[in-house]
Amino acid sequence: MAKPFASTSDTAEKTETLEVLADGVYALTTGGDPNVGAIEGEDFLVCFEARATPVMARRWLDQLREHTDKPVRYLVLSHYHAVRVLGAAGFEAQEIITHTETKRLIAERGQQDWAVELGRMPRLFAGQESIPGLTWPTLTFDDHMSIELGGDRGTVELAWTGRAHTSGDIYAYVPKSKVFFAGDLVENGSAVYTGDAYHREWMTTTLDRVKTLDIEILVGGRGEIAHGREASLRAIELTREFLTTLMTAVEKVKSAGGTVEQAYVAAREALLPIYGGMPVFEHAMVFDTQRAWEELHGEAPAIWTPERDREVWDRLTG
Repeated sequence: MAKPFASTSDTAEKTETLEVLADGVYALTTGGDPNVGAIEGEDFLVCFEARATPVMARRWLDQLREHTDKPVRYLVLSHYHAVRVLGAAGFEAQEIITHTETKRLIAERGQQDWAVELGRMPRLFAGQESIPGLTWPTLTFDDHMSIELGGDRGTVELAWTGRAHTSGDIYAYVPKSKVFFAGDLVENGSAVYTGDAYHREWMTTTLDRVKTLDIEILVGGRGEIAHGREASLRAIELTREFLTTLMTAVEKVKSAGGTVEQAYVAAREALLPIYGGMPVFEHAMVFDTQRAWEELHGEAPAIWTPERDREVWDRLTG
């Protein structure tokens, strides 16, 4: 029997849980769907990630409004993927912040990514008719940006630590409470999607730089919140182990003269014991293997389209 395509069979609504992580610092976990967060300034909010549609964004904001009625001044988007950016209009933010590379990727492949992610994960696009178009940043930076929160609240530090899940991933770190919003740089209790990744850099220098931060609470892109330094470091290492295991399995098949289809089988078998029961595992494995294979051939991430999605899925799972 053919595997259901990507996450199309994942139709059950997930439990959404708002957690107060520290004074004025919030996160919403969503049962394996993309996580989001918010940080209070003196008279404004910094929100992290936008969800897939304005309808979904407002669902999150309705919960947040039970704790604060401050307006959203800054909306920080960790990278360009549609499920994290197309809900931006729901925030009515004064500024939308991304890495400079993310703006380039939106121009290059944002429209295709919208079509692809809608096809892969239709449940996340509730109220898709409310999306006004592609989300464009109003502020970009290359390496680091600091947001002053006012009063004694300190700052939010935004930074790029190297190519990883995409070439433009950024994080948000709150030094006062030592809370780290990772985006998809780190997952905790979820498989890792790498279809647009730079695996070698991600699993070495990029994660090494993340690990130097003094993190006490880590909010990964998907999965559970890690509480405490030990749990936060473990989440980083679980992400690294996924990437390392994936690349080792694919490279072994390639070096032996095998095919990408054989590499998919090998990588899935290698990752299944630890990650198989985690969200998006079957979805990710197909696209992860294809991207790993291409990276080992020295290729940059190709643009995913609905047609390419189906061709790769059918070939690797068939």
